[in-house]
Amino acid sequence: MNLFKGLNESQIEAVQHIDGAMLILAGAGSGKTKTITTRLAYLISEVGIPALNTLTLTFTNKAANEMKTRALNLIGNDSFYGNPLLCTFHKFGLLFLRLHIEKLGRKNDFNILDTSDTKKILKEIIDEKENASNILHYISHFKNHSKGVEEVFEDLNFFKNEPEKYKKFEKIALYYQNYQNYLLKYNFVDFDDLLMLSNTLLERDENFAKEQSEFYHYIMVDEYQDTNDLQHKILKNLCTAHENICVVGDDDQSIYSWRGAKIDNILNFQNEFKNVKLVKLEKNYRSTQTIIQAANELIKHNENRLGKELVCTKEQGDALEILQALDEKEEAKELVLRIKRLIQKGIKANKIAVLFRVNALSRSLEEVFNKEKIPYKLLSGMKFYERLEIKNILSYLRFLSNFNDDFSFKAIINYPKRGFGASTLEKLENYANKEKISLFEALCNLEGSGFFAKKLDKEIHGFIEHIKNLKECETLERLFDKLESEFKFKEYYKTQADGEDRIRNLDEFYAGMKDKIKNEHYENLNEILNELSLLSEQDGVSGECVYVMSIHASKGLEFDYVFIAGLEEGFFPLHSETSDIEEERRLAYVAITRAKKALCLSYADSRFYKGARTRLEKSRFLNESQKITEENEEYEKKQKFNKGDLIKHKIFGIGRIVDIQTEKEQMLHINFGGIKRIILASFVEKAL
Repeated sequence: MNLFKGLNESQIEAVQHIDGAMLILAGAGSGKTKTITTRLAYLISEVGIPALNTLTLTFTNKAANEMKTRALNLIGNDSFYGNPLLCTFHKFGLLFLRLHIEKLGRKNDFNILDTSDTKKILKEIIDEKENASNILHYISHFKNHSKGVEEVFEDLNFFKNEPEKYKKFEKIALYYQNYQNYLLKYNFVDFDDLLMLSNTLLERDENFAKEQSEFYHYIMVDEYQDTNDLQHKILKNLCTAHENICVVGDDDQSIYSWRGAKIDNILNFQNEFKNVKLVKLEKNYRSTQTIIQAANELIKHNENRLGKELVCTKEQGDALEILQALDEKEEAKELVLRIKRLIQKGIKANKIAVLFRVNALSRSLEEVFNKEKIPYKLLSGMKFYERLEIKNILSYLRFLSNFNDDFSFKAIINYPKRGFGASTLEKLENYANKEKISLFEALCNLEGSGFFAKKLDKEIHGFIEHIKNLKECETLERLFDKLESEFKFKEYYKTQADGEDRIRNLDEFYAGMKDKIKNEHYENLNEILNELSLLSEQDGVSGECVYVMSIHASKGLEFDYVFIAGLEEGFFPLHSETSDIEEERRLAYVAITRAKKALCLSYADSRFYKGARTRLEKSRFLNESQKITEENEEYEKKQKFNKGDLIKHKIFGIGRIVDIQTEKEQMLHINFGGIKRIILASFVEKAL
């Protein structure tokens, strides 16, 4: 059939499976999108399944749109087939709630809130000194584990013997309750509600769940390794009346546990349904043999996996390059130099990417890209100097260089939180305008006058004293230590959900500034600020540019040339209370498999680590991604046997391999004319 054109045997096997559960274990670059879209087209245009009774779910609008276009092209334009529902989980939740939310006693003309909206609402509800992002993190966690307000209050019983924890979580539970009441009052739903309320509808009414299951009779899910607890529950509820669910994913690319993804969903899939068909897509159509070999060697070190091995369909390719640098500056220079050479050879900049595990590593790279005038685009969110914690520090520095800078004053007066709200600021501005003075001068004039509440007056006094102490700082280099000791920004971030990353960025910033001052001899603060303002003028880069990003941001992308920076213990793999070595290794696997033609892995002998320059050990991943060591090369030559091979032994003669065990060397289970023996691979050879 024309539908099968260009598919390999495994892909055709997956496409033709109709009834019952199926797990498609799809390796990186193995053509999973082609397989999913062809299977959908096959069900509709060949088998005759009504398009409306199919549901295909994925994680990004980009992926959904690409799949929909491909599937519709395969199906053709005949309106008889109708349009299959192919969308993201959250789009499905929106459509589902529009149809059925009235069952929860709510109107279907609800409005959806984005993250900035939810934070604004929380700021109206929570105490002034609380952090809205932190509270939102807890609320999102509750919802993604399908926990309503009542369940969260019930969970407080776990802390009844721990008064401090009980008090803390009771406060969070009350915020959650007040937040939900606010949403109900104005008929709002937030992003997490789209899934939580959909699941609530399915779980509250078994007959309704069965009805929906019968309607969505064939379900496919892309990137199944990225599903969380709530998404898993929705899928199980939609399979109440059948088991026609096909999930596609790669347990070796499960890298989102920090946002709730559960690798157990894919690892345990075969135990949750009857007679699950397993199809492995192992042929890689993206990368060279060298790159595939590195990826395979690395991921073998993970124990918690279903097991597959990528098979290359391309040429051997360039050897893997390992770059060792003295420090982060030399690393950045060497990487950018290699990129510059590639561009000079005619390689398009957008075919090149630099990846890293820790966002703070972007600073050195960005500075060298700017210096060499190589256009780049940072896809990891914000550029280093545009991150909130860095921008706030820069606002302090700008204010210190000019006490009349009201814009910077407004940015810092309530950072860290000191109870200086919008109404107080408005009163201060009115006074300053009347007296025609700066906001800081107005603040100094009014301190202790009774203009502010007693508690706030104390905070203001402390703020003014800290500023005066900083202004008297003898040297620029000392200024950054003093800035931290006076205002304790890192202590402020310790209690926040994303605090660890922000603290690391602050350490990187302070260290970088000290280095600049030491090596480039700035005369005053303004000189530094002027240079930094130039460094952040990279917005709106268009046309050809090198892509610089975190490995998480690179998921789903591919580039001809990939450079992975920061391969040291503590940076990659990351060492923290929440990090998991197997997930770190999966991240490295994802990074390696982004490369199509060439791959460079770099590490530095030292970096600023936890506030001080520290010697670092190179990442274990560098050794793990290499083929076996020299002393084992002889074994490697002799370990090229496969099940079913005909072999010859000098004593036992001709036999056939029926099984293989791999330790340091292959142990072959061989049938010699009905007698089975276990022989080491180095003692046999292939029979011609």
